[in-house]
Amino acid sequence: MKRVVFIACLLASTAASAETPMSAEAFEAYTSGKTLFFAESGSTYGIEEYLSNRRVRWSYLDGECQDGHWYPSGDMICFEYENIAEPQCWRFFERPGGLSASFGSEPGGTQLYETLQSSEPMMCLGPKIGV
Repeated sequence: MKRVVFIACLLASTAASAETPMSAEAFEAYTSGKTLFFAESGSTYGIEEYLSNRRVRWSYLDGECQDGHWYPSGDMICFEYENIAEPQCWRFFERPGGLSASFGSEPGGTQLYETLQSSEPMMCLGPKIGV
């Protein structure tokens, strides 16, 4: 009987921890020095390179990159990019296949998941010039 109670408690604690958003420290440890690819509903969404001092570089895989930084805000990780007025705040979760992320505090918002990670830097094209 003790064994059944122990296993039930273990399963309950594992399920609860799986739904706990990553702390800023855990997020930084997981992402530092990596380039992560993200998808939404089976379609490629974008790529982000995690640089030193909580700096980031984001792209929708169109060759254009946005530089920014991230910071913790409650149980979310917020990103501020140079050409986007509002912070982009996400809750990150570590899953067996990689990270997953839920946008903002709205239930049913954008859900992303990591599809690939690399130690290689992103390829960014220069700014558009001309007419």
